[in-house]
Parts: sequence; C-alpha cells; structure tokens
Amino acid sequence: MALLTSADKALWRLALPMIFSNITVPLLGLVDTAVIGHLDSPIYLGGVAIGATATSFLFMLLLFLRMSTTGLTAQAYGAKDPLRLARALVQPLILAFGAGALIVLLRTPLIDLALHIVGGSDAVLEQARRFLEIRWLSAPASLANLVLLGWLLGVQYARAPVILLVVGNLLNILLDLWLVMGLHMNVRGAALATAIAEYGTLLIGLWMVWRVLAMRGITLALLKTAWRGNMRKLLALNRDIMLRSLLLQLCFGALTVFGARLGPEIVAVNAVLMTLLTFTAYALDGFAYAVEAHSGQAYGARESGQLREVWRAACRQAGLVALIFALVYACFGGHIVALLTSLPALRELADRYILWQVVLPVVGVWCYLLDGMFIGATRGAEMRNSMAVAAAGFGLTLLTLPYLGNHGLWLALAVFLSLRGLSLAVIWRRHWRNNTWFPARSDIS
Repeated sequence: MALLTSADKALWRLALPMIFSNITVPLLGLVDTAVIGHLDSPIYLGGVAIGATATSFLFMLLLFLRMSTTGLTAQAYGAKDPLRLARALVQPLILAFGAGALIVLLRTPLIDLALHIVGGSDAVLEQARRFLEIRWLSAPASLANLVLLGWLLGVQYARAPVILLVVGNLLNILLDLWLVMGLHMNVRGAALATAIAEYGTLLIGLWMVWRVLAMRGITLALLKTAWRGNMRKLLALNRDIMLRSLLLQLCFGALTVFGARLGPEIVAVNAVLMTLLTFTAYALDGFAYAVEAHSGQAYGARESGQLREVWRAACRQAGLVALIFALVYACFGGHIVALLTSLPALRELADRYILWQVVLPVVGVWCYLLDGMFIGATRGAEMRNSMAVAAAGFGLTLLTLPYLGNHGLWLALAVFLSLRGLSLAVIWRRHWRNNTWFPARSDIS
C-alpha cells in the first residue's frame, strides 16, 4: 500500500504552499515590531500595536470575503461552469471595493471610535491615529486581495496564494526598512509601507487572475455581465460568516481581558503560549484551506466519493501534523518557551500551563478541517450556529476561573475548540445520513 494516496498528494499540493505562505504573516509582525521598536521612544511601538490590533479586528470581521469566495469558486470550478466562476469573482470584488471605499470615507469617525474603546495615554493614541489614517487608505486593496486570494485558492492555483502573500509581505518589509529607518517617517512610514504593499499585491493578484480567466476561456464580455445574479444569496452567506467571525473575535478577545484580571505575569505568559498556539493554527490552517478548495470542487461536481476521499485524506495528514506538534510541545515546550522569553519567572510559570499546548493541537485540528468542509459547501448559517454553541460553552467554562485560575482560561479555550468541531461534526453526519449535504440542482446557481 502506498504511503500517500492520490487524495493525500492532492491535499498536500495545496496545503504545503498555504502553510509556507502563512508563515510569512507572523514574520511580518516580527519585522514591524523590530523596526518600530528601535525608534527612540516606546510610544511609536505602542501606537503601531494599537493600530495593528484595530486593523486586524476590522479586517477579520470582513474575512468572509475570502471564505465565501473560496467556497463559491470551488463549487463553480467543480461544476465546470464558466459563468458561475466569473460571478464568484466579480460579485465579491464589487462588495470588497464598496466596503473598502466606505472605510476610507468614514475612517475618521471609525478611528475615533476605535481609539475611544482602546483608551490609554494621549501620546500613544496620537501615534495610533497617525498610523490608522494612512493604513486604512489601503482598505479597498486589502479587501480586494482577500477576494483574489479566495478565488485563486478556489480554482486550486496552488502557487498563486504563495506568490501573493510572500511577495506582498516581503515588499512590506523592504518598504518598512526604507521608510521607517531610512527616511525616518516613524509610524507613518510603517503605515505607508503596508498601504503600498497592499496595492502592489492587488496588481499582482489581478494579473494572476487574468491569466487563469484566459486559461478557463472566460472573456471580458462574460465578466461584464457576471455582476448580475443572486446577490442576495451572497450577502446572506457573508452576513452569516461575519457573525461567526465576530463571535470568534470576541472569544479570543475575552482571553486577554480575563487574563489581565489574573495579573500582569499571567497576561505575559499567556501571550508567550498564544504564540505557540498561533504558529500551530497557521500550519493547520494550510490543510483547512486545501479542504475548502477540494471539498468545494466535490460539492460543485456533486461527487460524494470524492468528498469522502478529501475528508479521509485531511484527517490522516492534518491529524498526523497535529500529533507531531503535540509531541514537540510535550518534549521541548520548555526549551521553546526559553527561546521566547529570558525571564525566569515567566519560564517557571509557563511550565505550569505548557500541557495545554500539547492538548490544543489535537483538539483543535478537527474544527479547522470541518470549517474548511463547510466553507467549501458555503453553509454559512450552520457555521454561525456552531460558533454560537461553542461561544456559549466558552462563556460557561469561564465560570471556573475563581476555582481553576489560569487553567480555567485555557480549559475554556479547549472547550471552545472542541464544541466547534463537535457541533459541525453532528451537523455534517446528519446531512450525510439523510443524503441532504448536496443541494437540489435547482438551488445550485
């Protein structure tokens, strides 16, 4: 028996480039921190940190543009339907440019609101304002890039996401060094570097998409009419995924808020341990992206056998990678923490909670994969509902904090990930048994 089946190989062909490109995302954050951190005042680093957090929260709420585009594109790709493939690009792009333009026009009151919520010293908030006033000018490009990334992933153009993310991030890093260190533009330089990189990435992405469209025989005339269609269905799907993203953001935000109530050392050690969890999630998300594309293709082609093969391959390969992460953290977790902090008190504290880094990859991998399966099928309402169940479980588990302390916080996260996976699994199994996973043919378009 071959070590890897054809389904395993197909999964790795898409997952491996996505894992590699995902690694460039935290790398960009490290470079931003290093460049701004070498300026002559800590207010610059604080301002960029607040600005980056506000930007991340806003754009994470709009991540539905990438997710819904991948699902709709993969289905059209599986159905071999050029019109649906064109529509899966044009309609989300209209939404992206519209939402981006709205953010640009309303950025002053939006920035005022964000900084009012965050609070802090006036000096730091002023730097954050300077950062955001420039950074949010790139909103149309940033949101359009989400659509392009989702569409290219949906047609299984494996190299494209790597090129988009790696080239965009490397351009950002080089501009960071030039504008901040060379031209001494401080936080404005960091914001301008990101804005220019986003528009540069947009141009590269549009060129790649145009090449794929030409290969698929999709003409400019077809693109001009592709905006027509059931936009209401797309808006409903995006609404559901946005609500799901909001619940996700609120739960992860609660980790920081409740951690702060347990003391500054707990906040610090949780930040270190969350670095490990984030790195693991980026790796496993590569498989989730691959599942989105392959399951969406199978969904569009109505191939139940192909869908089963995709799921089995994902369970084998992602499950193995999750187990490897768990073993690495079990054997070398203390050494890894020592590389991230030189403070003896934090190292000692981290030893008490490193067990959760062993548990979470094995617990969380299933919800990542099932997310990919449901995104491929564009089942946004069910994803929203499962996230609501998980968020409720997360909130109830927080009641253990007075008794378990920080262990209660990590337990809440484990419960959250477990319930996400379990609720989606129950929904999927019910559809599979009742033969209702695939839509009626009249509902496909």
